[in-house]
Amino acid sequence: MNFSTDTIPFGIFSFGESKKCLATAVDDKVIDLSFLANEGLFDDLDIPRPVFSKPYLNDFIALGKQKTNAVRDLLRKLLKNPTPDIMGAYFYYRQVDLHLPVKTGDYTDFYSSEQHAYNVGVMFRDPDNALLPNWKHMPVGYHGRASSIFVSGTPFHRPKGQIKPADADAPVFSPTRRLDFELEMAAVIGRSNPLGSPILVNEAEDYVFGFQLFNDWSARDIQAWEYVPLGPFLAKNFFSSVSPWVIPIEALEPFRVKAPKQDPQVLPYLRATDPTQFDVNLEVTLTTAAGTEKVISRSNFKHLYWTVPQQIAHHTITGCNLQVGDLLASGTISGREPDSFGSLLELTWGGKNPILLEDGTERRFLEDGDTLSIRGWAEKGGLRVDFGEVKNTVLGAKL
Repeated sequence: MNFSTDTIPFGIFSFGESKKCLATAVDDKVIDLSFLANEGLFDDLDIPRPVFSKPYLNDFIALGKQKTNAVRDLLRKLLKNPTPDIMGAYFYYRQVDLHLPVKTGDYTDFYSSEQHAYNVGVMFRDPDNALLPNWKHMPVGYHGRASSIFVSGTPFHRPKGQIKPADADAPVFSPTRRLDFELEMAAVIGRSNPLGSPILVNEAEDYVFGFQLFNDWSARDIQAWEYVPLGPFLAKNFFSSVSPWVIPIEALEPFRVKAPKQDPQVLPYLRATDPTQFDVNLEVTLTTAAGTEKVISRSNFKHLYWTVPQQIAHHTITGCNLQVGDLLASGTISGREPDSFGSLLELTWGGKNPILLEDGTERRFLEDGDTLSIRGWAEKGGLRVDFGEVKNTVLGAKL
C-alpha cells in the first residue's frame, strides 16, 4: 500500500501490545499521530493531545472540519519533508495491526446505482418494469446492522438461514448457497444534526468527513425468501466490511465530475445547485483458496445516479438525526458494461453465466476459502489519492 501526501488518510493502529491510537499513512509507512501529538506538533491548533490516543476516530472527527483540515494540511507539509525528530512515529505496515477506524452507531445502505437496480429488476421482473415506480424519485435505502461491520482482514463464516428452493413447496434451513459481495463506498458522517432539523441538499457535504471502501456481503438465496414485505434482514446482517483508512472528502476535490442528469426532475428538497460525483476507480479481485486470482470487476464511484448530498437530504427530511460516525453506504456500484457490474448476482446473471478462472474452475457465487478484495483510487494530472483495500476471506459455515 502506497499513500501519497495527496491522500493523508486517517485510521486506527496498534503496535505489538500498545493501545490503539490514531494514525495516517504515507508511502509504505504508518505514522503514529499520538507520538506527533505528544511531541507538541499539533499544540498550535488547540487540539487536546488525548484526542490522538483514542481507539476510534470519532472524537477527532467531532472536532469539526476547521481543525481536522488544519491537521491534514500540517501533515501534508510535515510528511513531504520529514525531520529526524518525528522518525519515531514511523512504522512499516508489516509491524502494525490496523483496526476498525470509526465506531458506528447507525448504518444505512442505499440503492443508488441505476444500472444495478435495472439489472436486478430485469432478472426478477422484466425489462419494461425493471425500475420500481419510486426509484427515480428518491434514493431508496434501508437501515443495516452496525454491530456486524468489521475491518478489512477479518474472516467470516458462511451464514445459515431459511432458503426456499425453486422446486420446493416449503423452505429448508441451510448455509447460503449464493454468497455474494456488493461493491460500495461509504460516507462517514462528521457532524450531527439536531432531531427535527433536516439537512439541506446544498449543505449536506459539510456533514461528510470522508469515505471508505465498503463491502455489503449478501446471501442471495436467504434474501430472495425473506425480502417481502420488509426487505433485507438476515441476508445482510451477518457481516459487512470496510477499509481501514478513511479518506477525507477534501482529498477528492480534484476528482469532481458532473452527476448524471436526473429525469424526471426530482422534488425541490433533492435539487442541488450543482450536483456532482467523484471519479474514483474501483476494482474487485477474487482469489481462490488455491491461490488462483482474477480481477472480476472494474467500476467507478461516479456511476451512481443518486449523489451523497441527495442521500443525506432524503435521509434527514423527516427530521432524522445523524450522528458523528454514522455510515451511509452507496449501494452496489455498477457501470453499463458487463465487466463493471458490482456483484456476482449481476456478473454471472443470477448464476447462469459462471466466471471462468485460469485454473479451469468456475464461480457463480463465492465458495469457502475464497478471498474477495476491493481496491479504490483516483488519479488525474499527476495527483493520486488511494483508498487502500477491503479484503476478507470466506470460512465454512459453523456447525
